Amino acid sequence: MINVRITKENAKYKKIDILGHAMYDDYGKDIVCSAASSIVTTTVNGILALDKDNLSYMISKEGLYITIKSTDKTTQILIKNMVSLLKELEINYPANIEVK
Repeated sequence: MINVRITKENAKYKKIDILGHAMYDDYGKDIVCSAASSIVTTTVNGILALDKDNLSYMISKEGLYITIKSTDKTTQILIKNMVSLLKELEINYPANIEVK
């Protein structure tokens, strides 16, 4: 299962950890992992294109760790949209992704 852990402070997104594998299908064929990866990659790349100092991330064997450094409106809206899309994915595949 993909576990998405969200940390907020003062109603602002501060950290998002995305860990695990959906286990919907074999690696390379897993549509849930593919969808989650696309959602997150597009959002992170979009934010970094606006300002490379707005967030940082680290990739490990366990997953992806995102630290949101900016509280500006655009960054927060993009992160909120990413979380919303991941929650929609969770509704459709509750056995494969959990957003907390």
